[in-house]
Amino acid sequence: MGRPLFYEIVEKPATSCIIGICSAIWFYIQKRNFGYSHVGLSYENAIEGHHWRIITSAFSHISVIHLVFNMSALWSLGVVEQLGHVGLGVAYYLHHTLVLVVLSGALVLGMYHLLIQRFKIQYFRRVMAVGYSCVVFGWMTILSVKQPSSKLDLFGFLSLPISFAPFESLIFTSIIVPQASFLGHLSGIVVGYAIAWGLIHGMNNYWAISMLGWIVLVFVVSLKRSGAYDFDFLEIESVTDPSLPSVRFLGSGRTLQMSSLAVEGFEIV
Repeated sequence: MGRPLFYEIVEKPATSCIIGICSAIWFYIQKRNFGYSHVGLSYENAIEGHHWRIITSAFSHISVIHLVFNMSALWSLGVVEQLGHVGLGVAYYLHHTLVLVVLSGALVLGMYHLLIQRFKIQYFRRVMAVGYSCVVFGWMTILSVKQPSSKLDLFGFLSLPISFAPFESLIFTSIIVPQASFLGHLSGIVVGYAIAWGLIHGMNNYWAISMLGWIVLVFVVSLKRSGAYDFDFLEIESVTDPSLPSVRFLGSGRTLQMSSLAVEGFEIV
């Protein structure tokens, strides 16, 4: 007989919270009757300034089957939180989940850009990416490098050797679900290997909090500028250079203008 679910939740607090957030967002999407166009990420809406979609697309699911599949895989991968003795653990999990969300979304857009501009495949201009799969594939890849003897359990009865799981799952989902985002899954694998091999390193609480702060700022500003949501307390205006956004908090009279370096980094991310 397996352990009570309560103990599993206590040992996987971050995973449990993310599953709860994704499930709550799915419920909200169903209640509001939202579709891919409301929360998804595409090349076209990204170049129009909808950068907030990098975040909303990662945590949103339209189909309940998609949600269940991703959350089942994520629950199994939550074992990372219990591996503090080998350099992983809860902090590592949270820090690099943040990295996976942002960089996998940015890499997908980069792949779309290459295919559209270099190879003239206009199909990818309007393709919408939605779901937590990028992060799931990223953690699958990290675990396959860090703990190759582990198993990936899906739905409580299907078990895959983690060392082959990233590419097995990539091929499997592409065959079974033709509309699944191959490039999205592949981007998660690429970023996952970059993290596992130490190409992306140095994440600690300071950098994670700093990164989270920039994500929140860019999220709010892009929501406001794109007209997707109107924040009454926030007014965006040009101060000196029309190409650089500025942010003014109404009531305080304080104005913050992003430097050209910040904008360039933001566009890359």
